[in-house]
Amino acid sequence: MNTFVVEADGGSRGNPGPAGYGAVVVDSASGEVVAEAAEYIGVATNNVAEYRGLVAGLRAAHALDPESTVHVRMDSKLVVEQMSGRWQIKHPAMKPLAAEAAAVFPRDRVTYEWIPRAQNKHADRLANEAMDAGRRGEQWSPSRSTAALDAPAREADSPVGDQAAGLAKARAALAGRARPTGAGGPTGPEAGSARAGGATLFDIAGPPGSAGTTPAAAPGWAPADLGAPATFLLLRHGETALTPEKRFSGSGGGDPMLSAVGRAQAERAGEALAARGTVQAIVSSPLLRCRETAAAVSARLGLDVAVEDGLRETDFGAWEGLTFGEVRERYPDDLTAWLASPDATPTGGGESFAHVAERVAAARTELAARYAGRTVLLVTHVTPIKTLVRLALGAPPESLFRMELSAASFSEVAYYADGNASVRRLNDTSHLA
Repeated sequence: MNTFVVEADGGSRGNPGPAGYGAVVVDSASGEVVAEAAEYIGVATNNVAEYRGLVAGLRAAHALDPESTVHVRMDSKLVVEQMSGRWQIKHPAMKPLAAEAAAVFPRDRVTYEWIPRAQNKHADRLANEAMDAGRRGEQWSPSRSTAALDAPAREADSPVGDQAAGLAKARAALAGRARPTGAGGPTGPEAGSARAGGATLFDIAGPPGSAGTTPAAAPGWAPADLGAPATFLLLRHGETALTPEKRFSGSGGGDPMLSAVGRAQAERAGEALAARGTVQAIVSSPLLRCRETAAAVSARLGLDVAVEDGLRETDFGAWEGLTFGEVRERYPDDLTAWLASPDATPTGGGESFAHVAERVAAARTELAARYAGRTVLLVTHVTPIKTLVRLALGAPPESLFRMELSAASFSEVAYYADGNASVRRLNDTSHLA
């Protein structure tokens, strides 16, 4: 009887948005990659794409040997916990997909393990190749796959039984084909790079599928000849009517305007920035409260405002407009799952923190390349700002719940050419005193 390791992933650029999945099957005895699967599935959510990747991986293993045993490794906590039977499946779109996955093999022949995103690069790359193909109006083709070449060397953290040796052997073989002499792997769970004229600008916590495998430099004091960093001055928008009541206000509900207090805060921020005199560009979230805040600053600085969709706030689904206490009373199980896992989504198809991190990291990569050596004001929201700080620090997702971020506060992160990032301040409200 054969034993296979299935690693699967899925993604959605918009959640819901253009989506795709990827899966790779490894023979644990020989360590060889014996099957790859990927598909562009049109508009879908992140969780649907993850489940579709799982089904495809299981079916690929079944096609190789229907009597085999399978160990599934995924970076989706939601899918792993639901398929392991520890979490209930409440979302109507997930139930048929979970049933489909469970029907491929008898339950006693499939085990599940959660792994960090950094250890799921092969399947992640396949999913992104599928989404890229869909953007071109095509479907993914095995002949064009570069996933094995981009997959970094990874150690088998906790495969079951004798799978460890075979899986480590497969990964070593993939890494040997992938890297030129002296190349390294990514340094964080979402490693990626931005390049201009062949020079790596940075390689920290980028979105899945980002180009390049050159690692960021080890943390420490940066050498003196790195040049000026790309500096993000992060301004949370001013207050709206929902802010003082601490209600969930994301991109999935209404689009509230600034209150009178919020407009005054935006004016104060503009005055402080005019006195500082270092901002060279302004980029705003598309939501009204940010655009109004950015407009107040723009009037003082005489700079145009560019809009970046990746800087929008999280979609909180059915929780939009509710307080934390109201959500806890109405949706206790969903709230508990959301607090426990960055892959969990708010009730009603909201957006997971994992997905927010992907799009914020993608926006960061593009903006840091565009504004290399310059200081840019990003007018955005609580979650994107906390995410940028978290990624710069290499902190775990739960750190999002341990940061305070007031309305119209300033935070600051600088990105250097060697891959290091420096958090310079957080939640500065001195200009509002």
